[in-house]
Amino acid sequence: MTEKSNPVGAFLRARRELVTPEQAGIPAGGARRVPGLRREEVAMLAGISVDYYLRLERGRDRNPSVQVLESIARVLQLDDEHLKHLLSLACETPRARRRRPRTETVPPGALKLLDSLVQPAFIEGRYFDILAANGFAGALDPGLAVGRNQLRDLFLDPAEQAQYPNWESMTECFVANLRQAVGTDIDDPRFIELTGELSLASPRFSQLWARHEVRAQYGTQVRFNHPQVGELSINRERLAISGTESLMLVIYHADAGSTDADKLSLLASADMPARYTRHEGQQAQLSNN
Repeated sequence: MTEKSNPVGAFLRARRELVTPEQAGIPAGGARRVPGLRREEVAMLAGISVDYYLRLERGRDRNPSVQVLESIARVLQLDDEHLKHLLSLACETPRARRRRPRTETVPPGALKLLDSLVQPAFIEGRYFDILAANGFAGALDPGLAVGRNQLRDLFLDPAEQAQYPNWESMTECFVANLRQAVGTDIDDPRFIELTGELSLASPRFSQLWARHEVRAQYGTQVRFNHPQVGELSINRERLAISGTESLMLVIYHADAGSTDADKLSLLASADMPARYTRHEGQQAQLSNN
């Protein structure tokens, strides 16, 4: 069975392979043919029969109890976010297949707010598509332009990769957040297109995707190698836009009085576009309304 037809089994197998016998308190017992825990070891530690766990991992039991899943989660050392994800996979209800990609439209109020910000900022969609960006964002990173996709750039564009000293940790963060954002909605055409392209073109993405990590993105520091001002470390905040399903306003800012703040000021004073770009059909300057 594929991940699409048996998401619970795919998740359990991936997470089982990441837990060593030592971590689970089991003697390693010599060479092993597969990484991580064996199925019978997970069943024993979770207090369930091997046959039942096997049926669950193979997709033959579609209605496991919350108690069983919580026991398995304890053995696999899942945190709250991964447990929530597992429960959502197991409790999935049938949905009508979506035949067309969903359209992500930025509310006019969010565009006005973006236009007023003095920090580098942009609005991203569910799959990290850049839907709107101010000129300062483009000065910080040319990849932050309307129509670009951060995941595709991060994994496939060498120029984008070179400007992030912490590229490996960033890729882990983005892939885990993609899992969290998508949840059980793996029929979405945009999801299928993007993950298919990246899985074929990027071994790094394929490796991370197979781990089934699930993690939301929170405020964090991002390091840049900027061609004009050198290396700088600034804060990134992601704010949910009310009235939308999954759009985020992303803002970069530096600690007050820091060297990084001085470097951002230099970028702000550089020759930048006065307007930010938007989706085709949206007005270029809401202030002219």
